[in-house]
Amino acid sequence: MIKQHTLKSPPGSHHRRKRVGRGIGSGHGVYSTKGVKGQKARTGGKSEMRPGFEGGQNPLIKRLPTKRGFHNPHRVEYTEVNVSKLETAFAAGAEITLDALVKARVVRDLKKPIKVLGEGDLTKALTVTVHKFTASAKQKIEAAGGKAVEVAT
Repeated sequence: MIKQHTLKSPPGSHHRRKRVGRGIGSGHGVYSTKGVKGQKARTGGKSEMRPGFEGGQNPLIKRLPTKRGFHNPHRVEYTEVNVSKLETAFAAGAEITLDALVKARVVRDLKKPIKVLGEGDLTKALTVTVHKFTASAKQKIEAAGGKAVEVAT
């Protein structure tokens, strides 16, 4: 039966304490494992140095340019077109494609994908084929008797 007073710790789990500054014969005398002179050899020398201190050299954190905030590398920028712009630029029953938007000068070019926003009113039935729609834009197009078709980017 195992009793608490008979238990032994596993071998290697206990290490001898390093007794520094107890004479040359101990192996840790004279400089007490601190080397020769310098700030780190002095009393309190290590605790007085702040994190990131590089011995007087301009620290890395100060050498780097200052940037604030977060930049999402995967963000997709859209060219925005409002429903009201489609109302004024196109006749009823028109097929609105990406090329038709450029031809009607609603958008400048097709470098960015196009997104239709729900700002304004739509009374004409239009078939709009673009990359993205907001929920309100889709609802307004379909309420006017048109179709909202999404194209892959």
